Amino acid sequence: MLKLLHIENIAVIEQAEIEFASGLNVLTGETGAGKSIVIDALSAVAGGRTSRDIIRTGADSASVTAVFSNPGGTWLMDNGIEPDEGGEVFISRKISADGKSLCRVNGSPAPAAQLRELGAHLIDIHGQNDGRKLLDEGAHIAYLDSFGNHGGLLDAFKDSYGKLIRKKAEIEKLSMDESEKERRVDALKHQIEEIRRAKIRVGEMGELSSRRELLLNASKLTEAAETAFEALYGGDRADGAIAQITQAQEQMEHAARYSDGLLQDVCSRLNDLKYAAQDISDELRDFRANLEYTPGELDELEARLDVLKRIERKYGGEEEALAYMERGAAELSDIEDSENKLIKLEAELEACLQEARGRAGKLSDMRKTTAEKLQKRIMGELSQLSMPGVVFMVEFTAVQAEYGLCADGCDEARFLMSANAGEAPGRISRIASGGELARIMLALKNVLSSGQDTGTAVFDEVDAGVSGVAAQRVGEKLAKLARNRQVLCVTHLPQLAVMADTHFEIRKNVSGGRTYTHVSELDLEGRKKEIARLTGGENITAATLESAAEQLAAAKEYKNNL
Repeated sequence: MLKLLHIENIAVIEQAEIEFASGLNVLTGETGAGKSIVIDALSAVAGGRTSRDIIRTGADSASVTAVFSNPGGTWLMDNGIEPDEGGEVFISRKISADGKSLCRVNGSPAPAAQLRELGAHLIDIHGQNDGRKLLDEGAHIAYLDSFGNHGGLLDAFKDSYGKLIRKKAEIEKLSMDESEKERRVDALKHQIEEIRRAKIRVGEMGELSSRRELLLNASKLTEAAETAFEALYGGDRADGAIAQITQAQEQMEHAARYSDGLLQDVCSRLNDLKYAAQDISDELRDFRANLEYTPGELDELEARLDVLKRIERKYGGEEEALAYMERGAAELSDIEDSENKLIKLEAELEACLQEARGRAGKLSDMRKTTAEKLQKRIMGELSQLSMPGVVFMVEFTAVQAEYGLCADGCDEARFLMSANAGEAPGRISRIASGGELARIMLALKNVLSSGQDTGTAVFDEVDAGVSGVAAQRVGEKLAKLARNRQVLCVTHLPQLAVMADTHFEIRKNVSGGRTYTHVSELDLEGRKKEIARLTGGENITAATLESAAEQLAAAKEYKNNL
């Protein structure tokens, strides 16, 4: 349940804090006062899309904080977020002027996608345009599957359908005409032979490049190595570094006899220095020997590098080229053996098709059974919403596509209705008025959400296009919904407002050249005045106040009898 909503600098709301209660919470106010802004704030804190355009003029950022009680489930633990000791969930979202937003759940940062996932568990928002979604017949089958909990069957079918499409693609890849097949075979053979002739070895390019660099600088390196070697060994002279170190070592060992051990460490270090110098001279001798090369070696090396670079340009590095050769060989084998391969693939395709059709058939049967239940439930709901003569039905047609299948199965489904007795059912888009659309959507939402455990349902002007007795029935339906869950409703109609368990007024005023919106909870007297305003406009009289009191009393009696 939503306990608290704190809003700062969103549109005309500079600051507002609303404490919601259980049952039916109604928000009323003049058009443009900011009622739907409250819904936008709720959408933002539930992970909905936001824009910097919602930031109040002159402010650097906007923020929304919501507190939910007793969310249930294991979402927080599953996502590594510490639960609050009181069992509440604190969600905040800050929108900056640069369009970025920062979301937190119980103080822990959370991406917007994660916030949407949590929001789907906590709140279910039905906006002003939801009724128009009924006009999209492509969405009707999704409504039906949602009502019937067909997710398992649908996933199983989609798995089979995916295998069917992939198998078909394999066959199409092999089923090329002879001239195209011949061209492809020639190309593959040429590419495979080119890579094979190159005799590629992984790492060879690096080794050859290093050797080339060495040979190109061989004279300089040889001179440097010989000079260093002579400095260590002294050439024909006995004045090299090693000889000098050896002489120093001998002198120190002789002197150590009379130093009572004080020069022993120096002797040891001189000995280490001699061996280190000898090791270095050996390495220099080996390095110098490695610089020796035969005539023509550099030319051969350059030619080999040209071959490897040409392969790299055409097929990628050494590993990529070898992998390309393997794939090419496999494709060539498939093409050369395409007739046998096609026979095998055709048999596999038929098996995939039979599996997909079988699962599509089961899904179709379940949908038709579900459709009968949905029709009865929707008509029952609409009867309670002052549409007793309505006929609602689900029409099925076969999918007009290859194999008679599409990603949703073998069915196309659309909702049909007749608003008046004696008229044949037709497409909702051609028959339903705005008010009828609103009531059908309310009925559909009520039916679809009956098995869901989302704590708070939000309706933003679900009464659009409804008036009179129909509006009263919508109010009664919302009151019934609110017996088992928290409901928030934005409305302009007194028939809905009187059903509120908690009534908030959204009021706009201008001060200092700026517009401000305030939200306040109404007491009984405040509710009478607001109902009177909704009924008669600005001209509030004793009669309209008395009528408002009567409506409130009647609503209270109705709710007590639920």
